Amino acid sequence: MFALFPYSLRNLWTRRLTTVLTASGMALVVFVFAAILMLARGLEETLIQTGSTDNVIVIRKGSVSEVQSGIERGQAAIVESLPYIASGRDGKSLIVKELLVLVGLPKRDTGKISHVSIRGTQGHALLLRPQIRLIAGRLPRPGSFEMLAGSSIARRFKGGGLREELYCGMRHWQIVGIFDAGNSGFDSEIWGDADQVMQAFRRPVYSSVTFKLREVKDLDIVSRTIEADPRLPLEAKRETLYYAEQSEMMAKFLRILGISLTVIFSLGAMIGAMITMYASVATRTAEIGTLRALGFGRRYILTAFLMESLLLGLVGGCAGLFFASFMQLLTISTINFQTFSELAFRFTLTADIVLKALFFSLFMGFIGGFLPAVRASRMKIIDALRAA
Repeated sequence: MFALFPYSLRNLWTRRLTTVLTASGMALVVFVFAAILMLARGLEETLIQTGSTDNVIVIRKGSVSEVQSGIERGQAAIVESLPYIASGRDGKSLIVKELLVLVGLPKRDTGKISHVSIRGTQGHALLLRPQIRLIAGRLPRPGSFEMLAGSSIARRFKGGGLREELYCGMRHWQIVGIFDAGNSGFDSEIWGDADQVMQAFRRPVYSSVTFKLREVKDLDIVSRTIEADPRLPLEAKRETLYYAEQSEMMAKFLRILGISLTVIFSLGAMIGAMITMYASVATRTAEIGTLRALGFGRRYILTAFLMESLLLGLVGGCAGLFFASFMQLLTISTINFQTFSELAFRFTLTADIVLKALFFSLFMGFIGGFLPAVRASRMKIIDALRAA
């Protein structure tokens, strides 16, 4: 059985042109398949990294995002009094009451207006989110019209750069610092003082309350306590779960779109592989007859031709993955279906995606080569030698 592997490999090398053309078609399909999976995975990782496992976010019950949520000041004060909240070095509770609003800003390259999230937050926001670090400028002064911009916003939007000014909420705001959030969703936000943002946008309520748990295991107790309080029409979620849910709809849409395109393209690739293998069978009738005369059975002939087709699929899969891996160098932006704000993220290649892409390429090779291999294995020795 293993003696047929060099034979199959030599036959592919002998027919280099058809091998390259067929493998290129498969590579294109694998490239599209892997790129879509990388896109969906990059979106998920960007939002999941936004949260922390020991943080809890509280929003209005029934809301799917902070934009739709509303928490009154009295309700926020009740949440703030819970005994399960961790304290910082200064002895103050690690909790922030935040407001999220959307504004339209022009892009630097096109001038096109797109929605950007402005988060009104408080002093402990950076302590709750250790992935965030200041990379330029300084922190805003409390109670001022100064703001921090995420690195993605600073690069892509007018008014979001260091020492630039943006006008929204009937006020002029100064960007005094740029922060990096480790490729998380916060990179696509602008932060300002919560009270000033609430006044400027005439919002009497917060969007969410986020705090760090004293013990990670206390989440269930916190959830039951909030749900049992008739004064609080709120729900508490682990922050990582909340942001994972934010990516669910968009990631599902990308996967459905990607699978649909891949199925269409893969049909062409499999037909191409099938034509190539049928042509190979037709031109190697004498070889098949000789192999049978030398004692190789039908099963070995079937295996040899299937092996060639699988090798074609493997070569195409590796080539497609090679070119898809360069997509990781790109950063793209899209509208988050949950918040309707722009979100920047990168393509992410994982071991799981590599295995799926290679399996898919081998599947295309198997389907494309099965019928030709069956035809080759069913040839009779006398007919094959006579045709030669």
